[in-house]
Amino acid sequence: MTMVPASNKSPWWWVPTLYLAEGLPYALVNTVALAVFKDLGVDNGTLGPLTTLISLPWLLKPFWSPFMDIFRSKRWWILLMQAILALTVGAIALCLPFCGMSILLALFTVVAFASATHDISADGYYMLALDETRQSLFVGIRSTFYRGGLVLGQGLLVMLAGFLQKRSGDIPRAWASVLGLSALLLAILALFHFFRLPVAPEDQDRREKRRAGEILREFGEAFRSFFAKPGIGWALAFLLLYRLPEALSLNLLYPFFKDGAALGGLGAGTEAYGLVYGTFGVIALLAGGVLGGAFAAKKGLRASLWPMALSLALPCAVYLVMALTKPQSIALIGAYVVADQFGYGFGFTAYMLYMIQFAEGPMKTSHYAICTAFMWLSMKLPALVAGYLQQALGYTGFFILVMLCCTGTFSAVSFARRQLRPRS
Repeated sequence: MTMVPASNKSPWWWVPTLYLAEGLPYALVNTVALAVFKDLGVDNGTLGPLTTLISLPWLLKPFWSPFMDIFRSKRWWILLMQAILALTVGAIALCLPFCGMSILLALFTVVAFASATHDISADGYYMLALDETRQSLFVGIRSTFYRGGLVLGQGLLVMLAGFLQKRSGDIPRAWASVLGLSALLLAILALFHFFRLPVAPEDQDRREKRRAGEILREFGEAFRSFFAKPGIGWALAFLLLYRLPEALSLNLLYPFFKDGAALGGLGAGTEAYGLVYGTFGVIALLAGGVLGGAFAAKKGLRASLWPMALSLALPCAVYLVMALTKPQSIALIGAYVVADQFGYGFGFTAYMLYMIQFAEGPMKTSHYAICTAFMWLSMKLPALVAGYLQQALGYTGFFILVMLCCTGTFSAVSFARRQLRPRS
């Protein structure tokens, strides 16, 4: 079978599906697993450390990303990891009703490892297959479909799990059915990419033999050159602080929907959470992401930072409003979530574009992977303590703290603008 060169195939053929396949397994590890553990009786304080533990591969992936610059092509890694993801998620679905927590943790960790490796290869392929102009143009599409994969996991699939729980009363089997459907979707995406993902001319198969010393030197050079980049301190501050409000609140949104009024939550349940994020939220997220990409392509990253930062941070106030007013109408809750998700979709574009620009250079794949490790830290370090903070402060006090964290986002923008050119 003859593969079509990437230059001859529109990115619309593969960017949406590639980043849907990147976002869905991330959601399975970081959101669906959280919901499964919550429904199996794990308390809010333990959820943060537990989900951080199984998602460690996203922090550690820079340690193997340089080897992916050396061996095989990015396309080869993409196809291999998608096959592993489909098989492992299928294994979780088969054993969930019968196995213990330790086996679930081990299998979810395998999914996390394969997903993190897929991230490296997919992001590297994106930068090799597209020139700088099309990277900027499609960054909104890329981030939108990535977030669409997250919303598919945390929205539609969670909604389906809630429906099945109500219908059968069997929580483990409901989640097993949802994970089985997820495995099927991942298998379809893997099959589609096997036939339709084009070959990028710069994405070379580098299977030639190398000495261990040469490999280790290239490995060390990836880290040395990354931390030697101009403005590295400001860049790390931006990567760690820009999404601080979301980082603190994200793991607590499902418990906030699930917990009853006596605990300060909405008491809306699993199905309502899925409905709100899987319908209202996804439309707003898609619109915000597409608009954000077009806005950044027209104005440049530096000029876009402040509008996008405000759009990302300030809509978090909707959760404080809901904690104070306890709305019962799903339509009203949906309207609040629409405002938050549209703002997030618009504002997150700046974060993705910043990482792409900062990673530019001879080892862009490895450098981008290191950036995403700091992106992981930016989300998981606050998540480690978020559940305990919520238990101490209650939901209202917790969401007040989330709003105070908006100062982190604004500080991050101040740091980043010091190193960006006026039209970058």
